[in-house]
Amino acid sequence: MTAAKTTPSPLPWLLLLLSVTTGLVDAISVLGLGKVFTANMTGNIVFLGFAAAGTPGFRVAPYLAAVAAFMIGALAAGLVGKGHAGLPLRRWLLVAALVEAVLLWIAAGVAVGFDFAIQSPDYKIFAIIALTGVAMGFRNATIRQLKVPDLTTTVLTLTVTGLAADSSLAGGSNPNWGRRIGSVAAIFLGAAIGAFLVTHGGLVAPLLLAGMLVLAGTLACMLHPAAGDMVAG
Repeated sequence: MTAAKTTPSPLPWLLLLLSVTTGLVDAISVLGLGKVFTANMTGNIVFLGFAAAGTPGFRVAPYLAAVAAFMIGALAAGLVGKGHAGLPLRRWLLVAALVEAVLLWIAAGVAVGFDFAIQSPDYKIFAIIALTGVAMGFRNATIRQLKVPDLTTTVLTLTVTGLAADSSLAGGSNPNWGRRIGSVAAIFLGAAIGAFLVTHGGLVAPLLLAGMLVLAGTLACMLHPAAGDMVAG
């Protein structure tokens, strides 16, 4: 008697695609909104320290706005995740994808007419920061609840640390090395594509693309044969 084959989960592939969108959003926010992160809060805390010390080129308000928006998104995702406990994971993933994609697409609408070269008009900076910050906070909290090892989709510090510390050179067994390298490559690719789109055409195209990838990738994951067996924790 042969053992039944199990279909691999599509989640790791979805999270790698979402990592690409992180690179896109970081390119949009850092290059287009004046050195502010809306996907990664570590940079904002560091830049906030620079601004608090009066360093030229750094303003307190955008970093506070980004952190606040991110936390609001994370709070909402925590509530949504708890409300989906025990339900099919497909439903939860679709809700999360729709929230993120819609927020990114609204941000794309706001970005129409925004001149990132001179950072004008100023109110659009804060609107785009708020929309993308909430979207990425919602994403981060959702991914955190999924608990897929080595695929956070936004933070690479521990990923890079693990690649070195758990490597055979350090006496380790290289666990999840494929995921870790894939995560680094995905964010790198997204950042490169995002930088090209921002510098050659502004913020609208990368925001539209990021939302499209989130929704399309989630729908593809939901249609995967293994998705029907996945239940939200």
